[in-house]
Amino acid sequence: MAGRPLPPSEIDPHEFFARWLPEVVAADPARRQRLGDTTATLQFDLLGEGGGSFVLQLESGGVRGGAGPAERVDLRLELDVATWRALNDGSLSAPEAFLRRRLRVEGNFVLALKLQLIIG
Repeated sequence: MAGRPLPPSEIDPHEFFARWLPEVVAADPARRQRLGDTTATLQFDLLGEGGGSFVLQLESGGVRGGAGPAERVDLRLELDVATWRALNDGSLSAPEAFLRRRLRVEGNFVLALKLQLIIG
């Protein structure tokens, strides 16, 4: 999204999910409004060096994040760390990553389609 805050280029994934993204969402009324009453658990499985499993909880117009995996997820995304970084810096779009098979999605596909509008 144009004008969206970008995380530092070398941010640690745990720092991104546990602190950076929740703080950005909390500070942005427009993002909180887009979240609305969406309640969902998202799991990001980042493959490769520096990766891991991370969870985002969407609820009450906010986002909480941390280490995963979660017991139950509504949406699971699997991608490598390089793809995750490219998505963060805007050099790759989620649809392009999906079409190039650099992003795998399991679960609520409608939620996947809204993900960029909700948190990005």
